[in-house]
Amino acid sequence: MLAGLQNVTFEFGARVLLEDATWHIQPGERIGLIGYNGTGKSTLLKLLVGEYLPSAGTVERSRSTTIGYLHQDLLSFDTNDSILQVAMSAFERVLQLEKEIEELGHELEKTGDEKTLHEYSDKLHELETLGGYTMHHRTEEVLQGLGFANADLNRPYKEFSGGWRMRVLLAKMILQQPDLLLLDEPTNHLDLPSIEWLEKYLLHYQGSVVIVSHDKYFLNRMVTKIVEVYQQQLHIYTGNYDYYEKEKTIRMEMQQKAYENQQDYIRQNERLVERFRAKASKAAMAQSIMKKLDKLERIEEASIERPNIKINFRVDKTPGKVLVELSNVSKAFGDNVIIENSSVEIDRGDKIALIGANGKGKSTLLRIIAGVEQFSQGERKWGHNVEESFYAQHQLEALNVNNTLLDEMKECGSQMTELELRGLLGCFLFSGDDADKKIRVLSGGEKARVALAKVIVSKANFLMLDEPTNHLDMHSCDLLIDSLNKYEGSIILVSHDRYFVAKTANKIWEIVDHEIKEFKGGYEEWVAWKERMAKASRESLAGSQESKNSKQKAEGKGAGKSEEVKGNVPAPAKATADKPAANNQQPVAINKEHKKELQKQQRIFQQLEEKIAGLKTKKDQLERSLADPQTYSDKTKFLEAESAYKKAESELKQLNAEYEKVFEKIMSLEGE
Repeated sequence: MLAGLQNVTFEFGARVLLEDATWHIQPGERIGLIGYNGTGKSTLLKLLVGEYLPSAGTVERSRSTTIGYLHQDLLSFDTNDSILQVAMSAFERVLQLEKEIEELGHELEKTGDEKTLHEYSDKLHELETLGGYTMHHRTEEVLQGLGFANADLNRPYKEFSGGWRMRVLLAKMILQQPDLLLLDEPTNHLDLPSIEWLEKYLLHYQGSVVIVSHDKYFLNRMVTKIVEVYQQQLHIYTGNYDYYEKEKTIRMEMQQKAYENQQDYIRQNERLVERFRAKASKAAMAQSIMKKLDKLERIEEASIERPNIKINFRVDKTPGKVLVELSNVSKAFGDNVIIENSSVEIDRGDKIALIGANGKGKSTLLRIIAGVEQFSQGERKWGHNVEESFYAQHQLEALNVNNTLLDEMKECGSQMTELELRGLLGCFLFSGDDADKKIRVLSGGEKARVALAKVIVSKANFLMLDEPTNHLDMHSCDLLIDSLNKYEGSIILVSHDRYFVAKTANKIWEIVDHEIKEFKGGYEEWVAWKERMAKASRESLAGSQESKNSKQKAEGKGAGKSEEVKGNVPAPAKATADKPAANNQQPVAINKEHKKELQKQQRIFQQLEEKIAGLKTKKDQLERSLADPQTYSDKTKFLEAESAYKKAESELKQLNAEYEKVFEKIMSLEGE
């Protein structure tokens, strides 16, 4: 065992966070630590590293166990050192050895002493054993994996923002290779490529890892055990997050049944006490029953901790078909070009996820769409009847710090009752008296949740959301996903939470080579498509290389032959103005055929795109018809609409499959 808790109770004032909890962390385990906000996940990590002491029980740690702990409080650290130096401080012993070796080297030059020579040799051996010669390379590799460019490595640490500083400290912790790595929301400041890199790295990590995260995709890929903090207890599930969800449902049903059975038992015994209390002959029996009930270990009601309050959007106006249109828009910050001559439109019903690496300009593009960011050229047009609402970090400045949370929500003009507004605030992790707090006393994360709640009640028919899940727990994320799926308006969002994107988006936008590329489909379809394209590209490259090798081999054989039978081979025909040499005819024919085929496939591709766009419009019209209550008043009309919709859906699926095949063929032809 590396570390653990034995019968630990921990209290914050009068509030009990943990009661008689036992948990042992074994070598090589990858554990997800989960629970609602405020249940004590971060507190539990602080208990393990010794920052907090338990009220009762013991925290156990092996004497030789090394622990790395990544948490938000580390951001108070500041230095003028470069980020490379900060990350390399992980190799404390190696850096010390380098200094000692340098000093011994100078001494050897002066004295040539044999004892110094042996000591120098021993230090060199230790340096090699500790991987000192690969230290720089490993540090650069980890920093680059976490999204830093080569040019950034020698920049001072203090020049970077909080999110990037956290990456440097994560790199340092990874390089230290502790026996136990405790990570508190490690993906909060990472973009998609960095999250994927971290997943691959941690999957091969030799030590044990405990992760607090609200990223379900990350937990599913990373962990083999879930520890849930629930009702002051630790509940352990052997499996990933998906397994936990299934088992939790079963466990909750069993707990609820046990609770109901116990309540029946208590009621029956209380009735007996009431009946016998007045009779002197039965008083002792009644007293005995009461004592038994007092000693009874009460089972908690299963659904008591976080009720499922629904978040309901209210949309007043229906907008036109096109909500926003960008035409030939360009934007750059100095030499950093974000987008160039890009044209795109957002249609009614679109739920778009704008994804990709940090620094590609996702938030900038969102601000351009919202009309709060200027662009150097092009045009942005709003559609008819568009009522937009924009959520981003800078929206926090628009909050009135002198208002209470409830007053701030009332000012949105949503016409929701006070009870409904309190319920909505509950979804965003403000319970009970929190609604009466002043905005000024809230943390940055709490203010972000208030700003998001304001967007939700705004009656807008077009939402622009920049990282909406950053300060929410899993339960609140699920409530938001459910609401966005029922939302009748259109959405464009920026998020690195893959689960959230997969559950909400019907289109994916990505900025590639300063252009906005659109994929008509959900996140999982997009990932599968990217993998197919990458595979086709690799196969095309391999085929091209194989063809080149065969050609070189054939030419090599031909050259050998001509040397052996020199003098017996007739001279090649000379090319004339009207008749090319015979040996030049075949390649020309092949190139023409290849080009012809490529042009043919490109024409088919364009036709398919047009067909898909037309069919999608038809499908949208049929969907609106099926959503109209009047359609159901006429049975014939309804059956015709339903049949036409199914046919359009089937044709669209077939065309999309054909579209992908043609695209793969074009990729293959272009790679040859």
